[in-house]
Amino acid sequence: MLVTLKEILRIAEKRQIAVGSFNTPNLESLQAVIEAAEELEVPVIVQFAQCHESWIPLKLIGPIMAEQAKQATVPVCVHLDHGETLEYLQLALDLGFTGIMYDGSTLPYEENLRNTKKAVAMAAAVGAGVEAELGSMGKRESGAGDGTGEEDDTKIYTDPILAKQFVDETGIDALACSFGTTHGIYLKQPKLDFGVVKAVREQTGKIPVVMHGGSGVSREDFHAAIQSGVRKVNYFTYMDKAGGTAAAAYINGRKEGEPFFYSSVRMEAQKAMKENVKEAMRTFALMD
Repeated sequence: MLVTLKEILRIAEKRQIAVGSFNTPNLESLQAVIEAAEELEVPVIVQFAQCHESWIPLKLIGPIMAEQAKQATVPVCVHLDHGETLEYLQLALDLGFTGIMYDGSTLPYEENLRNTKKAVAMAAAVGAGVEAELGSMGKRESGAGDGTGEEDDTKIYTDPILAKQFVDETGIDALACSFGTTHGIYLKQPKLDFGVVKAVREQTGKIPVVMHGGSGVSREDFHAAIQSGVRKVNYFTYMDKAGGTAAAAYINGRKEGEPFFYSSVRMEAQKAMKENVKEAMRTFALMD
């Protein structure tokens, strides 16, 4: 069933869990995520990041995401991840998305504040919810890093006092916080500061905190983050990697001269993504 960002975060807060939010920039990943959620009977968020527009247009995949959410047997929010322009946010809302994220984290504070207020007004017109970001996780949502293993000095940890001001002035429904995670593949063991999450929750009246850069974090750290107040976890890179690894294994496992078909490759990838997602969902819902 299609639900709003506010509704699904309310479920997470009531259960004291985090809802998994998975990027689904193709049909295989979308089917994998929704099937996994239905089998485990957990709420889920399917999302699309603006930087994935070159992979498939939002105009094409967006309506499919919304329709699949409506047909699902569990609560599903359809969310725009890392919307970089107000025009793109409006496109997602026009396509039936029930949650949008405005990412002005790299802009000056006042500009981020001003644009986030506009995003909240846009979403309110259709009953959708809004996530915004303070601080910076570094790298892009695509997971692209420089591969050097060097510490990402573009990270900026979220200031809890500033978070209170930001939340009060914008009226957002969820806040993405930087507390040590990074988008993409972890080249080093992340050092997470859960004190940032706890302080943001205390200052803002327990706003749902969003954890970006969820792939590669240990189960113990996920549980600590959730206990600190994380209610939404973004997850994509390791799910995508699982699909790629399965596809490669299928292709490389053929006997010499044996034909292979794209439909078989995509099904192997989808099965692997589904199992990876189920493992993540169990962790986020404190089922393991």
